[in-house]
Amino acid sequence: MKPIVSAVQAWSCFVISCFAIVILSVLGILFRGNHPELVGGEEDPEDGPAVAATVFTAVIIYAGFLIFCGFQGLLHIRENRRGSIAL
Repeated sequence: MKPIVSAVQAWSCFVISCFAIVILSVLGILFRGNHPELVGGEEDPEDGPAVAATVFTAVIIYAGFLIFCGFQGLLHIRENRRGSIAL
């Protein structure tokens, strides 16, 4: 199987997805708990659990990116071990 994206793009996406999963998970937990800093103001959302569900959906999407890009990176490593010439 050949990689679809370049190695730099695959590993960049992998690292960005890792950070996004961590940051969005923390925000989702805070929204789910109705943390006053996030839902306490006049212009802030009133339904914290609904916002948390949306944030956790984004976490699932980033997990998909993480798996896909990690797999692409591993394909590049496997391809380089075979001694193929990159043009």
